[in-house]
Amino acid sequence: MKANTAIGIAVAFFGLLMGAMMEGTQIPSFINPSALLIILGGTGGATLATTGMVQFKKIPQLYKLSFSPPELNPLERVRLLVNFAEMARREGLLALDDELQQVDDEFTRKGLQLVVDGTDPELVREILEIEMDAMAQRHSLAAQPFEKAGGFAPTMGIIGTVMGLVHVLENLSNPASLGPAISTAFIATLYGVGSANVIFLPVASKLKYLSSLEQELRYMTVEGILAIQAGDNPRIVESKLMSYLSPVERGAEGEEGAPAGAVGEAATAAA
Repeated sequence: MKANTAIGIAVAFFGLLMGAMMEGTQIPSFINPSALLIILGGTGGATLATTGMVQFKKIPQLYKLSFSPPELNPLERVRLLVNFAEMARREGLLALDDELQQVDDEFTRKGLQLVVDGTDPELVREILEIEMDAMAQRHSLAAQPFEKAGGFAPTMGIIGTVMGLVHVLENLSNPASLGPAISTAFIATLYGVGSANVIFLPVASKLKYLSSLEQELRYMTVEGILAIQAGDNPRIVESKLMSYLSPVERGAEGEEGAPAGAVGEAATAAA
């Protein structure tokens, strides 16, 4: 479900606010512009200083990605590779060349092109694994701003609270104002800890999870491409690739009701 990140964060906020209201706290008590400025400004500045402008500018795009990630379809990838295996076994590897432009996934298309060009199997694996490692490195860098923000935000909250308490101590001559002033001072800590554990760290974890899914799909794709190059029987290719899928995914059926790993469809339709 694409919206699970947004739903999870919304549920977390709802649970926290409802719990506070059940204790008798009013929502307006949590509104403090100065504390919000300390958290956003302090956390944003520290994150920028740590990760650099290039990664920092990607934060809005990465937020969008975590809330609405692209859909990965391992089942469809299995079908595609099995159909190409059938075509290669029947007509030869060169027959795949005419179908490659219809393959949407660039990684799959690149691997199949290497096979069609007659590249040595070990070199094909090496090239594709280098690309996977580079992707994993990029994804790791993409999650860093959120991880760093998740570490800085609670500290910024404590700093904001200390600053608020300094102001409280300056006004000890007015005991009636101490309670509200102390309460306001602790709002900064609430903002810092809350934003770290409800927003920043969950988004970082979601990005890492999405990366692991794509990495697993690419490992499966490499095995399929090498099996095609080796001239394996399409059913053997299917058996290899289906081992990467969970039992639920293996039992899924296509729109026409055909088994997920069925061979015999045209490669162009699978692409």
